[in-house]
Amino acid sequence: MRTYRELFRTPEFSPFFAAVSVQTAAQTATGLALGTLVYTRTGSPLLSALAMFGPSLAQVAGALTLLSAADRLPPRAALTALALLSAGAACLQAAPGLPLWAAFAVLLVVGAASSPGGGVRYGLLNEIVPREGFLLGRSVLNMTGGAMQICGFAVGGLLVSVFSARGTLLIGAGLYVVAAAVTRFGLTARPPRATGRPSVRETRRTNALLWSSTPRRYVFLALWVPNGLVVGAESLYVAYAPGHAGLLFAGGALGMLAGDTLVGRFVTARWRARLGSPLRLLLAAPYLLFALRPELPLALAAVVLASVGFAASLLLQERLMALTPQELSGQALGLSSSGMFAMQGVGAAVAGGIAQLTSPATGMAAVAGLSVAVTLVLAPGLRDRPGDVGGRLPVADGSPRASRTPRTEETT
Repeated sequence: MRTYRELFRTPEFSPFFAAVSVQTAAQTATGLALGTLVYTRTGSPLLSALAMFGPSLAQVAGALTLLSAADRLPPRAALTALALLSAGAACLQAAPGLPLWAAFAVLLVVGAASSPGGGVRYGLLNEIVPREGFLLGRSVLNMTGGAMQICGFAVGGLLVSVFSARGTLLIGAGLYVVAAAVTRFGLTARPPRATGRPSVRETRRTNALLWSSTPRRYVFLALWVPNGLVVGAESLYVAYAPGHAGLLFAGGALGMLAGDTLVGRFVTARWRARLGSPLRLLLAAPYLLFALRPELPLALAAVVLASVGFAASLLLQERLMALTPQELSGQALGLSSSGMFAMQGVGAAVAGGIAQLTSPATGMAAVAGLSVAVTLVLAPGLRDRPGDVGGRLPVADGSPRASRTPRTEETT
């Protein structure tokens, strides 16, 4: 599968694509609205950052207890229920007079319950499209996510100014309901990918199996830590430029869209193997400029350039799928997603804490420096081993097998 036309001709990809797009728009609008609401009430960069990205911290609890559900629940029912849960949470957070602790409690509950969502969603993508089409399908979803974030942050900023933060939360709740309806009526009912009931014991057993492979460990860490620290820098946009945070978020989404388009559609397999490390460095390096407290135009340019580096996640996810048996793909993707979200919450907490003691600009530059350092430390473990000729990657037990994406000059 090499073209977008082939992808959208695949049965069920279009409604799946529509549901994910609408849900991304809802997440973007509600996140900006809640971050603005908390910052207006408290004036705290730390609390504002945690309001936008704190639910990600709850993914840790979900990843340790609920993640086996990613392969053991019917995908359509699970995704519909999660969208409706998010809609209800947005309505609660919009309630006037809701105590701050209660708003954060709602965020934590939704974050923990949503932890299997990434695995369910992208495991379902792995069923809808042929396995060799996963990278192209994932890149299209990322591209659309970037476009929805551009629109969501730009329109969300306008909605906040016109309808208030609480009104924007209610609009986001409506979008979640639309996503639930598209999922329920646009997708067919599929059985779970694995047998048995979800359980804490099964979650931990499979997580341990996934973590037992050294090559997979490096991929998981590279997906989680550098990305999470950079999102920590993003969490300070509201505090860095209160009147222009939506513009910075939209610029970041534009850069991410450009990177995913380039890597997902036009970069050959041979070049994808070479671009992984440079993209991971690009993700953080431009944020070091914030140590100089740049004016808005230069800050926006740095954000756009850095966000191109998010395309490194596509290459890492492709590698993860080559390293993981099909029956564990949902939980592997769920662990990847939950770990990423959790580290985003950690990154937001670290960046917000530094900003609380110093300044938002210093917090952004500090976490960017940490991201660069982690990328350099992980780089040796992500290189192809000398015996991995022709794109061979190790499987669950570490033995080599042929890669599903051979090193050729064919485009995706």
